[in-house]
Amino acid sequence: MLDKFSRGLRKTRQMLSGSVTGLKSILSGSKLDNSAFDELEEALILADIGAAASRRIISELRNIRVDKPVKESLADIIAARFSPAPPESERHKPQVILVVGVNGSGKTTTIAKLARNEIQAGGKVLLAAADTFRAAAGEQLSYWAKLVGADIIRQGSGSDPAAVAFDSVKAGISRGLSMVIIDTAGRLQTRMNLMEELKKIKRAVGKAMAGAPHEVLMVMDATTGQNALSQIRLFNEAAGLTGIVVTKLDGSAKGGVLVAAVEEFGIPIKYVGVGEKQDDLLSFDPRRFAEALVGIDV
Repeated sequence: MLDKFSRGLRKTRQMLSGSVTGLKSILSGSKLDNSAFDELEEALILADIGAAASRRIISELRNIRVDKPVKESLADIIAARFSPAPPESERHKPQVILVVGVNGSGKTTTIAKLARNEIQAGGKVLLAAADTFRAAAGEQLSYWAKLVGADIIRQGSGSDPAAVAFDSVKAGISRGLSMVIIDTAGRLQTRMNLMEELKKIKRAVGKAMAGAPHEVLMVMDATTGQNALSQIRLFNEAAGLTGIVVTKLDGSAKGGVLVAAVEEFGIPIKYVGVGEKQDDLLSFDPRRFAEALVGIDV
């Protein structure tokens, strides 16, 4: 039975197999000829790993001298692209998480899933509706807060987002909560005035609690492929990302963009979304991702 990682990467895996003639036999062997190397590099590019990263991966694969199936060596190389997750330091109380990302990326549902995971672990969560540019954003977050059992702070449309974030962190401290998750406007990464607003929110959070935010997570839609890289670059410049959450992996043939993202920016992939259910947000496992991508145990 396929696990969630394997199911989530089915479309990307199908892209690989559809791009390389006889992929199964090529990857099950222990040696490749020049033609097979070229085909495999092209397939990696089509899976949105990117030309430069694909070229480096194939170069490393050419230089490996081991007697095991090619796909195992390929999985080794891909998994090694991802930095090991840093050891979890002592949790702050509350743990303040700032969540950024463009409209349609799955940001609100990701926040709900993060809150649900924390609540199921015994924590108490406050959601901050700091996207005050759209009334619908606050309504959506209120719906999810009620559904998962989280508190929420929400002000009227057009309120100062930084003030909402500040008040929410202070409330989280006074109520003794374990986590505060701050939603921000689904700003287009090219709207620099909104990027300045994001910087203002981050400063306000730091004033409310020294050292906060403790995490700045960007929600990235896997179906956007290489276009997501420009989003990562600008959000990182504005807010200093500590991690990436990849959504809609199950609906994309471009799962390789995770490799491209860490190759270019070195920002850890923290979670991947592989479905719409509340338990479909998985902690990222580089090895399992790499194996599912190339079809090991599938």
